[in-house]
Amino acid sequence: MHTDLTWLARKIRHWALELGFQQAGIADTQLHAAAQELERWLALSRHGEMHYMQRHGRKRSHPERLHPGTLRVISVRMDYWPETENKSIDALLENPVLGYVSRYALGRDYHKLMRKRLAALAARIEREIGHFSHRAFVDTAPVLEKPLAQKAGLGWIGKHTNLINKNAGSWFFLGELYTDLPLPVDSPAQRHCGSCRACIDICPTGAIVAPYELDARLCISYLTIELRGTIPEQLRPLLGNRIYGCDDCQAVCPWNKFATPTREADFLPRHGLESSTLVTLFSWTEQQFLQRTEGSAIRRIGYPGWLRNIAVALGNALASPMIGTNDKAHIVAALQDKADHPSALVREHVHWALRQDTAQAD
Repeated sequence: MHTDLTWLARKIRHWALELGFQQAGIADTQLHAAAQELERWLALSRHGEMHYMQRHGRKRSHPERLHPGTLRVISVRMDYWPETENKSIDALLENPVLGYVSRYALGRDYHKLMRKRLAALAARIEREIGHFSHRAFVDTAPVLEKPLAQKAGLGWIGKHTNLINKNAGSWFFLGELYTDLPLPVDSPAQRHCGSCRACIDICPTGAIVAPYELDARLCISYLTIELRGTIPEQLRPLLGNRIYGCDDCQAVCPWNKFATPTREADFLPRHGLESSTLVTLFSWTEQQFLQRTEGSAIRRIGYPGWLRNIAVALGNALASPMIGTNDKAHIVAALQDKADHPSALVREHVHWALRQDTAQAD
């Protein structure tokens, strides 16, 4: 093994950039403060039905329990903001007949791509120093990725609880390489939110209950992705036309003026998901859904979840004064076509959506 660990750490950051990551940093495994915050969040039941957040005990805050021998975490980030000529986020959200999909899910799933790049980074390190213990993670294991990234200097956790980089905003994915190499660590990033509360004020459901505190049970990303059952009726009108995730808190963040469009073709929009009509997306058969979400993060919610979310958005469109007679007729017809869907979950949300037309008429 090369004895100059400072040199090796510098090379690791360089190799990460060569592999397509926008930044890499190194953190130790001391996560006591983050662990306390997590325990408080869980005690308040703000994780909702995300039971996996509790399932793994202290593995999240003790990396060496997840991968024995871990001394350092190499944290990386990769931009995903898709530069397109299509409508802006505001324009999409203001058009009730269009479906809004969170920008991170417009292209192919990031998990495999980033894991492969992390594996390539590990292989590059091994070519230089020989075998070392390591394990790569990308958002699919009990890892406190944001606190680790903050410790590694990649950014700070903002008031919306997403990671923000002063030079790149927040439109990026995170990944980690756990390792037994005693590398020198980077300086943690400092917060730069100041008195800004734009993300708190913009949240449609009030999910950011205090600066740096998120109640997932109110978050549209949770409601449309993590929640498997019925979306609470009182929250449905607040979803607007958001059918998979929500980007409002990021879109309004002033630091995202520094965001750089992704260089990864895999992250670019597919199947018109950046600006398709709700009726078009609702008309997908299950086979079409599976085909068009192959390799996409969207597939994880399943076809019934997809229809559930779009039904809510269609109901909100019916209640909107902005849609015309023709659009309303198309929406009602699309909903009626699935009023007897085999899934009770879909039927319940479709029937609710149809009632929104009645409520508008009244």
